[in-house]
Amino acid sequence: MSQALVSLTIDGVEVTVPVGTKIVDAAKQAGIEIPVFCYHPKLESVGMCRQCLVEIGRPKIDRSTRKIVRDKNGDPVIEFGPKLETSCTTPVGEGWVVLVNSERAIEGRRQVIELILTSHPLDCPICDKGGECPLQNMTMAHGPGKSRFLYEDKMHLAKHVPLGDLIFLDRERCIQCARCIRFQTEIVDDPVIAFSERGRKLEIVTLSEPGFASYFSGNTTDICPVGALTTADFRFGARPWELNATASICPHCAVGCNTMLNTRREARSQGRVVIKRVMPRQNEAVNEIWLCDKGRFAHHFASSEERLARPVIKLKRRGRLTATTWENAVKFVVEGLQAAHGAVLGIAGGRASNEDLYALHRLMDGLGGRAVLHDQMAGGEFVQQAGVGPGTNLADLGSGDCILVVASDLHEEAPIWWLRVKQAAERGAKLIVANARPTRLDAHATHILRYDYGVAAHMILGMLHEINHQKELDQYASAETKKVAKVVSKANNVVVFYGSEGLDYAASHDLAQNCATLLAASGHVGRANNGLVAVWTHSNTQGAWDMGVHPEPGGLAAALKGQKAAYVVAADPAGDEPLLTSLLEQVDFLIVQGLFLTETALAADVVLPAQSFVERDGTYTNGMRRVQRFFPAIAPNEGMRADWEILSAVAAAMGIDSARPSAAAVMQDIAAKNRDYSEVNYPALSRNASQWPHVGGKDIYFGGTAHPNHQGLGVQLTPRVERQKDISFDWAAPRKIAHKPRYLMVPITKLYDRGTTVVQSQVLGPRLEILRLYVNPEDAERLGMIDEGEVEVQWDGRKQRLRSVIDEHVPSGAVLVPRSLGVPLATAVDVKIRPIAL
Repeated sequence: MSQALVSLTIDGVEVTVPVGTKIVDAAKQAGIEIPVFCYHPKLESVGMCRQCLVEIGRPKIDRSTRKIVRDKNGDPVIEFGPKLETSCTTPVGEGWVVLVNSERAIEGRRQVIELILTSHPLDCPICDKGGECPLQNMTMAHGPGKSRFLYEDKMHLAKHVPLGDLIFLDRERCIQCARCIRFQTEIVDDPVIAFSERGRKLEIVTLSEPGFASYFSGNTTDICPVGALTTADFRFGARPWELNATASICPHCAVGCNTMLNTRREARSQGRVVIKRVMPRQNEAVNEIWLCDKGRFAHHFASSEERLARPVIKLKRRGRLTATTWENAVKFVVEGLQAAHGAVLGIAGGRASNEDLYALHRLMDGLGGRAVLHDQMAGGEFVQQAGVGPGTNLADLGSGDCILVVASDLHEEAPIWWLRVKQAAERGAKLIVANARPTRLDAHATHILRYDYGVAAHMILGMLHEINHQKELDQYASAETKKVAKVVSKANNVVVFYGSEGLDYAASHDLAQNCATLLAASGHVGRANNGLVAVWTHSNTQGAWDMGVHPEPGGLAAALKGQKAAYVVAADPAGDEPLLTSLLEQVDFLIVQGLFLTETALAADVVLPAQSFVERDGTYTNGMRRVQRFFPAIAPNEGMRADWEILSAVAAAMGIDSARPSAAAVMQDIAAKNRDYSEVNYPALSRNASQWPHVGGKDIYFGGTAHPNHQGLGVQLTPRVERQKDISFDWAAPRKIAHKPRYLMVPITKLYDRGTTVVQSQVLGPRLEILRLYVNPEDAERLGMIDEGEVEVQWDGRKQRLRSVIDEHVPSGAVLVPRSLGVPLATAVDVKIRPIAL
């Protein structure tokens, strides 16, 4: 259905826009600037600052006939109101005449700025916002030049108020536009800051403990129109005009947020170029103009002084690692791999780029070995077949559509997806949340399904039964699954997000297969805004699957059996699972490529220093199979090389393949050999399109300081079902669960874990999770546990002491432990729990 349009005139320019468009947006789309402070195109209009005042003329209406009065030429007679009106709160009307730059409007805006400046400090030379400050720019363009107010009446307020560990408030600079408060309430549903007091004493305060407790707090500094809000790691750190900007992709989760790395060479870093801040880069189909705080503040690992800088080798087994040259290191690697005679296993992590993974896979093939992914979640092949199609944008989902989230806590695992799914639900999309425990997404769900850990796939089969009515599925059906299945079958568009909480490889494979079958059976595959999305734990896990690097179903222990050599890239299996240390030490030759001297690297015969994502270019494929490019922001140490470059050099030295000159050349190889990537190349990844709202540059007053995207929106891959109509999907019968008289310990994801990429960030230090065991109150009473008490947990021949927390949200019969905090646990296990007496 086509949208009704309205035509009006703004400063003599005829504009046609959809009904309901605010005047300020209509003017912006026509290239006419209306200055704003409180208005933001992604927030509800409030008209608080009055900076957008304009004159509005409306066609005169005859009261008796209710028809438009016309002059002798037949044109409508336009009547202007006696007062100026706020263009941010006023929707357009047919035939209106809007005057933005009339004398009255200009004078009105001049007076507003004069009033705002009455108590605003004149500290532009030292203000962090200087150079990208809307107030500074508007004062120059619209301000009076001098003030009529007395300096003695100026209010002096606190200038260094910590709202939390990450965000500081300068109360003198605040102009009470409420952008930050409204963002936290309207956009991210974290109303943790608010106004306090009244009149000239009005000020922003935090309502949470710890202060400003939100995963999205950094975004408030982007949309603040003055220098009132600053981040802990950038405050007084640099001036905006001193910074260089380099496009990148966030490496922390499967969303693939577009970022801009702001860098500067500085004396206190011994003349090195360093990252000063991470800013959002606009991509409305991925992260819009937002970032979570992990993506914004957890970049320090890439520039850590603990990084490996030179190749090191062990000249004899269990000897000490000794620094060497790249030439000797490559020669040593070649000799070790040749001695393995094809019994070689490549082990990759999900943070490696597509180019790295392809090069590893190609090297292993040439050696007669194989490459596996260090991960416990399955289903990548079903995302390849039934993933969301080109043109998918969660912002397009609303009334009549459906989103299913199963076995995943999006708020912790992929915060920007959580945000965008929540917003789709607010627009009217039906949201089904299926999990063994409550999550923050439940508050926005229209349907909530609960199941026992390990039987997520059974729930999906219950829904499938209502659609295909197969008798074999009777055992999985219930009144709940029948109800939500009807929602799915009637929806115009359906997107399914599946995770792996409480599931091992086999169970997550069954879940992915059954979700894909459900989508196909209900007719929701092969087109935009329909399909399967995997909530992977790393940024490029889907890319690994696409490059042919899959997890070993039986785990790495099974994959290592019989291997004489192992080649580890961008992974730390020994650190993640200490039991693998002995298995890795048993192979005759162990090679490790990485950033740090990890537990796996300590056991290696050769350790090769790799470049981080900020020092090189490459591509990631996000959970929605959008391929996106990142660029080098800082020069690497001369002793470091890109992973694909190292692998290519080894392959060339062994006569397997010729060395590739660049990451772009590797991508050309990928496109030639992988049909899914046949349309992917670096020029294609750099294509752009017009996006709304306008941000950055001259538009910082309008959309904030997020960077506009000039470096490319990426390429969304086509799911195979869209081009191969003969692909069929069938459901998988899940394994039967053998219940034991013990408790199930389930690893869960927390955003602020203590992994290598996060713990290096000093500003995030106070927010990092503390290792605890979360227990249901009834189970705690049964076991004799107390809150904040100490317990001993035993499983698989090992034991560990943990602090217990009693939490009513934990399912009965299960205990939860966060990942990457010191408990080496990849999947759920049965445990014995014993309280430790005080």
